[in-house]
Amino acid sequence: MGMPRMTLQTQLVLRALLEAPAKQRYGLELCELAGLPSGTIYPILARLEQVGWLDSSWEDPTVHEAAGRPRRRFYRITQNGAEQARDALARAYRSRKQPLPGWAAAHPAAGGGAS
Repeated sequence: MGMPRMTLQTQLVLRALLEAPAKQRYGLELCELAGLPSGTIYPILARLEQVGWLDSSWEDPTVHEAAGRPRRRFYRITQNGAEQARDALARAYRSRKQPLPGWAAAHPAAGGGAS
């Protein structure tokens, strides 16, 4: 696993994913949340998945067929990916000397972790 390039666009995608780290999001939803076009989002998602920060899965065919729309691919940030993304975003903010936003704080692991 490596470190993806921390472009502004990558940072916007990571922030969108970190808003609700346990939630699966599909590509066009992430376009809306990040304010970026699909031609920018999908290559970023592919790079994040390649370095192990994201997992993806295809929607059940019966769901999209019943809805009469194309099949969606869902993305979710991994626990390790969320930790690394928070660290990378914190470094990016520090380099610009801006205060850290609330989502950059470490979040306890969901389920089974020590309190």
